[in-house]
Amino acid sequence: MIFSSTELFLVALIFMWAGFVRTGLGFGGAALGLPLMLLIGASPVYWLPIIGLHLLFFSSMTLFKSIKKVDWPYLSRSLWWIIPPTLIGVAGLLSLPDKVVIIFIYAITIFYAITWIFDQKITSHKPWVDKFLLIMGGYVAGTSLTGAPLIVAVYMRHVAKEYLRNTLFVLWFILVSIKMAAFVVVGVSIDWAFSLSLIPVAAVGHVIGIKMHQKIIENDQVFKKWVGSALLLISSFGMLKILM
Repeated sequence: MIFSSTELFLVALIFMWAGFVRTGLGFGGAALGLPLMLLIGASPVYWLPIIGLHLLFFSSMTLFKSIKKVDWPYLSRSLWWIIPPTLIGVAGLLSLPDKVVIIFIYAITIFYAITWIFDQKITSHKPWVDKFLLIMGGYVAGTSLTGAPLIVAVYMRHVAKEYLRNTLFVLWFILVSIKMAAFVVVGVSIDWAFSLSLIPVAAVGHVIGIKMHQKIIENDQVFKKWVGSALLLISSFGMLKILM
């Protein structure tokens, strides 16, 4: 994929933003970055391997010093409900037309944006709802790596706050590893050079996100309302663009 100078600058900003969100919130780097990347151009199958490589790289760095602060028992139990639909989602990503996948990504992003704007949290209070959200989150993650808000709604109920972010990073590492392995097996062309060149840019956002994490959590509602409004505008424009 060849980008103009302006497009490269915008891509750099988007990956810096994705890195910031990933560590600032502990999730959502792909969910809040992919819709912007699709506006620049290329297909989901082009961007997702790049996002995946970054997530593997940065989650490894984050977990290196805090691997003991992971809720391994709950992670192991939840994977039984997450991995099968993730595999189905990956199969859909690789077999469905790009237009269908892009519409799906914008639709799920608009849904997240509306819940954030009106402060309608995705919550779970019953075991069957937990399982439903894990299954749906796994499928969405397999299709587009944007299933984090659905899965986080369940994890927040079962994982202690001090273990939550690291446990989620391990989960993302596992899911992305599955996705990347599938890309390699089916022969998806991965722009390795471009992926590596964007790591320093994403690292800037990553570091800022780590430093801002506590402030973001303390102002979670305000942060999500502003981000949700921007996402709704961007994703609505993207949806109209792809449908016209």
